[in-house]
Amino acid sequence: MQNPHKTALVIGANGGIGHAVTHVLATQGWRVRAFARTIPESSSQNTGAVTWITGDALKDSDVLNAAKGADVIVHAVNPPGYRNWGKVVLPMIDNSIAAAIANGARIVLPGTVYNYGPEVFPEIDEESPQHPISRKGAIRVELEQRLERACARGARALIVRAGDFFGPGAKNNWFAQGLVKPGKPVSSIIYPGKRHMGHQWAYLPDVAATIARLLDRENDLPGFARFHMNGHWDATGTDMINAIRTACGKQHIPVHSFPWLLIKPLKPFVAFLREVDEMKYLWQQPVRLKNDRLVAFLGSEPHTPLREAVRQTLASIGCLPADNAGSSATAPSFPGPALPGR
Repeated sequence: MQNPHKTALVIGANGGIGHAVTHVLATQGWRVRAFARTIPESSSQNTGAVTWITGDALKDSDVLNAAKGADVIVHAVNPPGYRNWGKVVLPMIDNSIAAAIANGARIVLPGTVYNYGPEVFPEIDEESPQHPISRKGAIRVELEQRLERACARGARALIVRAGDFFGPGAKNNWFAQGLVKPGKPVSSIIYPGKRHMGHQWAYLPDVAATIARLLDRENDLPGFARFHMNGHWDATGTDMINAIRTACGKQHIPVHSFPWLLIKPLKPFVAFLREVDEMKYLWQQPVRLKNDRLVAFLGSEPHTPLREAVRQTLASIGCLPADNAGSSATAPSFPGPALPGR
């Protein structure tokens, strides 16, 4: 469905999910305002569908000004380098909420599995109780609760929850920071999970396509809407490994375990490693989001075959030689790099 008269503000447009949503909405007729702390050099000139705006999500005036007249606000922003997470995440969503109420807009939030504790594993639906066991998870729960309360004050909200992100250009995630090394041919794979343990992945272009399809059904959405994606469920933890090997044309790439024990002594000194260690429990047991509600609403979930999704991802982050990258050697034709927003 085309939306030539609708405007979306994407906060965190430089991030992986923000970049992907900006690309999909722009190609489907939306007017998109791409909001970021810095504008990529390749995006110095605005296109007809995309207007870049420099701003700070922590400044309410920046967000309010950028959101004037917007129908949708995609909140895909995270602190730079995940620093000061506990101090800035909630103020940023408060600014988006205020802008949404002022404009009668719907806020779109990419959700995470951090919200849930082990008592609801292995399968989670939209109504499963949220009892997080991590600090970051508790913040995410509060963030969603603020969105739900805001719906009583004139906002509307859409939460689309998915597994671990991977996709073209996104380098700050488990796939690119754990399994492989961006910019280098894949000589080994470091896998964080237990062997023969299921894990759920989400290909960013599929997540963005799902969000776009849901927004096309605005008139049918409740004021506060939550949907889970299935994405790519790797039941044994080997599908992703085999897809990487196939993309590289090497069926014997060695697999090593993630060095969880080495993280503990470094946690007091490296904030990022503290964040990583908090999420360890999600790799120690199967955790699967159920997409029954999404399929019932849309009829199907956008889904790129895993081998193609992995090939495009590896090519875009420089892990495949040119003769093996094929037509997927670059991210979608949208200005700016795809840095993750999660």
